[in-house]
Amino acid sequence: MPQTHSAEKHLRVSERRRAINDRWRRKVREAMHTVRGALATGEKKAAHEAYMAASSVLDRAARRHVIPAQRAARRKSRLAAAIAKLK
Repeated sequence: MPQTHSAEKHLRVSERRRAINDRWRRKVREAMHTVRGALATGEKKAAHEAYMAASSVLDRAARRHVIPAQRAARRKSRLAAAIAKLK
């Protein structure tokens, strides 16, 4: 347990930030899952629309330092390559 007033405040702030970051990580996972589901159906238009939404979520999560920027870029690149493979 925190011993000082500032340590108590830091604990409260950390818990709030963790909750916010957890929500962003959940959004990222859901967006990735949506794109992969669209890829599995083989519908290029649906996959592209899901990719655009996921791209936005990944960029915003990276901008908020929830995930590293390079990880967001790598995931976007791999999803784009998978969509490009669809006939």
